[in-house]
Amino acid sequence: MSRVLVTGGSGRLAGFVVRALRGRHDVVLFDRANPPDDRADLPWVQGDLNVFEDCQRAVEGVDCVQHLGAVVEPSDHPQIRAERAAQGLPEVPFDATMRTNIMGVYYLAMAAVQAGVKSVVMTGSVCAFGSGFRISQTPFPIHYLPLDEQHPSDVEDSYSYSKLVAEELLASFTRAYGLRTYVARTAGIYSPDRLQHMAQTRAPVSAWDEWMWAYISSEDLARLQCMIMEKADALPVHSVYVASSLDSAALEPSQEIVARFRPDLLPVSRLAGHDGFFSPAKAQREVGWTPRRSWRDYRS
Repeated sequence: MSRVLVTGGSGRLAGFVVRALRGRHDVVLFDRANPPDDRADLPWVQGDLNVFEDCQRAVEGVDCVQHLGAVVEPSDHPQIRAERAAQGLPEVPFDATMRTNIMGVYYLAMAAVQAGVKSVVMTGSVCAFGSGFRISQTPFPIHYLPLDEQHPSDVEDSYSYSKLVAEELLASFTRAYGLRTYVARTAGIYSPDRLQHMAQTRAPVSAWDEWMWAYISSEDLARLQCMIMEKADALPVHSVYVASSLDSAALEPSQEIVARFRPDLLPVSRLAGHDGFFSPAKAQREVGWTPRRSWRDYRS
């Protein structure tokens, strides 16, 4: 039984990760906010990823880290900042994403090395490809479909960049110190309630979507991250895995969507049926994980 630190331990995804870990591992939470009732019985280190000393306290006596904590959007994105201002929401520091998602990973990884932690599994994002949060009017250049871990990135915004560079930052700690590091490059994360809502509200596709109808259930993602951690000794010392469902979030067959809205991609598309536009084949092959949940399960 390992002692596992879950950063962002008071967040929504952490609830599913903790549920997957309970009974098999000792779990410690790390967050600025108090844990909710379903995790109130667990040890909790109150702290901030942006404070190195807090990270040092959090990893003390820890074997593995499940790194979920992050700023989940580009805090300097012009459109997002304008929308927050229009809604009267508090202004977020423009550099919050870069500080937390890059320096926070650096602090956590350095603290982990000092404490003798064996492995770090980070919740990444398919935004590392650069297909979402586009700022310019330039479309994301798609070389082939479905996208996999070898597809070139073309990031523009701070969130996508932070997720991409954090992957390489972790890889550098693997090369330098032997820390085993892994990233689940996740699609949009959907709880069971959100999957049910999706099933009840899906409308026909009317335009190409830069997010390419990608999603993953919270339960499937939590299971993948735990499987990576538990199988780390049999995996490459560093690896990135696309974490996306087998199907898309669209009603229509995927190749039909390509034909209607991006016919230029037909020669490079290998999509069939309702295949997802991002491929989890590497995780299936190396980790033995296959997504089990689909929004289609909730359709009447």
